[in-house]
Amino acid sequence: MSARVLIVDDEAAMADVVARQLGKSGYRCTVCASGDDALGALANAPFDVVVTDLNMRGMNGLELCERVIASRPDVPVIVITAFGSLESAIGAIRVGAYDFITKPFDIEVLTVAIARAAQRRALGEEIKELRRALDGARRFDEIIGASSRMQKLFGFLDQIVESDASVLITGESGTGKEVVAGALHRRGRRKAGRFVAIDCAAIPEHLLESELFGHARGAFTDARADRAGLLVQADGGTLFLDEIGELPLGMQAKLLRALEERRVRPVGADREVSFDTRVLAATNRDLEEAIAEQRFREDLYYRLDVLHVELPPLRSRGNDVLLLAQHFVERFAIQEKKEVTGISTAATERLLAYRWPGNVRELRNAIERAVAVTRFAEIVVEDLPERIRSYKASHVIVAGDNPTELATMHDVERTYILRVMEAVGGNKSLAAKVLGFDRKTLYAKLDKYK
Repeated sequence: MSARVLIVDDEAAMADVVARQLGKSGYRCTVCASGDDALGALANAPFDVVVTDLNMRGMNGLELCERVIASRPDVPVIVITAFGSLESAIGAIRVGAYDFITKPFDIEVLTVAIARAAQRRALGEEIKELRRALDGARRFDEIIGASSRMQKLFGFLDQIVESDASVLITGESGTGKEVVAGALHRRGRRKAGRFVAIDCAAIPEHLLESELFGHARGAFTDARADRAGLLVQADGGTLFLDEIGELPLGMQAKLLRALEERRVRPVGADREVSFDTRVLAATNRDLEEAIAEQRFREDLYYRLDVLHVELPPLRSRGNDVLLLAQHFVERFAIQEKKEVTGISTAATERLLAYRWPGNVRELRNAIERAVAVTRFAEIVVEDLPERIRSYKASHVIVAGDNPTELATMHDVERTYILRVMEAVGGNKSLAAKVLGFDRKTLYAKLDKYK
């Protein structure tokens, strides 16, 4: 406890006793004998909490409370009133007092009230800092980040936004690949055209060709009219191919030909149709591994991977977790019509400790839930999903004096391999390079360690 407390009471003996008692709990106290002296002290020094008696000569406690709220709304005021004076207590709350305590009072009651008030002020300062950080954080359209990895990403996106070249966006699930694709479209020269997205994993193979290339009337049973495919529908705009790693091999060859020639032949048609569409593709798969296993065409990979955007996992973005969490708090507080303004210190610690396997999507959902269930102005630990509340990071001791605490080589190797895999987002080719293994050795070790 190191909060700075301003005690205001025209009874000097009483004020000194309270100051000494609070000092034993670690509070730094300053005593003033009048409201005017208190306002002067507030103007010249920082305080976290004001404790004022109600009945004082000259300016009384209610008037002082009003003046403090008007000039320093960030400093909570606790008013001490006479026993049974309900009217005075109501008056104190109406003018903006944080709390009131009736005489005679136990010093422990006052100590707890001051602790709560100081915590509220600290929370307010944290919220201001987060909002300042949010305002100052560099953005690319709706993408927010202050970490060095995100700053580097924003610089690259600025470089390629006006290009018409194909872009391959890679990263773990939930990192925001479609958000990046949409931002590149909205900020680019094709923003007046359509942004059309398709999930290659969600459409059956026999329907994909019709979806991408279109069909002529009568091409199949339900083809009652000509229909343009998505490549043509996005003419002048952008086509986003999500989960491109799930595209069947047969369709990969047809897509490659269409992208090379910039023409498609709709199913059942006798002529080709030209299109002018920028293609963005995304995957959370290791396409180099898929190529090695002959599940993805190498020539299509190079056609799509003209420009490569790799999105970092949330766990590697440091305090971006808190920036994004505060951003989501403000968004969902408006949506839920609730006065939720921030996140408690304890909840913040849990958010930073958690590994976020679901990345930004998981964080957004966790904050949406927390805002929906919280009963307070700040999100507390109990509002977070159980998996975040109970998360404990695992560590392996590799140095120490007690031989019984040291890890086996099996545990050290397993932990390090998994840590590298986590850091590279599951990209086995990159992990093998970092670890100094060939791909076959890495696969064998991953199988060995399950």
